[in-house]
Amino acid sequence: MIDTKSKIVLKILSKEAKNGNYKIFDLSDIIFSMPKHYRTDKQNLKHILTFLERQDMISIKYDDDDTYCIAVLPYGLDILENSCPKTENETPNGSFFKKCLFCFLSAFFGGILGSLTIFLLIKLAKI
Repeated sequence: MIDTKSKIVLKILSKEAKNGNYKIFDLSDIIFSMPKHYRTDKQNLKHILTFLERQDMISIKYDDDDTYCIAVLPYGLDILENSCPKTENETPNGSFFKKCLFCFLSAFFGGILGSLTIFLLIKLAKI
């Protein structure tokens, strides 16, 4: 499981380094690209980058003090695609609720339709 700060850093890297190409990043640029309430210091950002590299989400070609040459690997892109909901209104739980409601209503109206059919067959048989 990837934490929120790591996911934000991965998203920033994927926006800049497209198609798996290497791009040179300065740590301060990454920090200022982060939302204000998730910003961190350079040392913590280095730990995040090391974590992402160990998880095979990014590849670090070289690092020189606060400058990194980074490419986002396919696994990192896959993590970003699968962790983001498709729309803001549809969460996995909301989707599950909709499916359950649809099943319940289908069973309910199917039961009513079946009962009416049997009732009509009985009335027609008596005539």
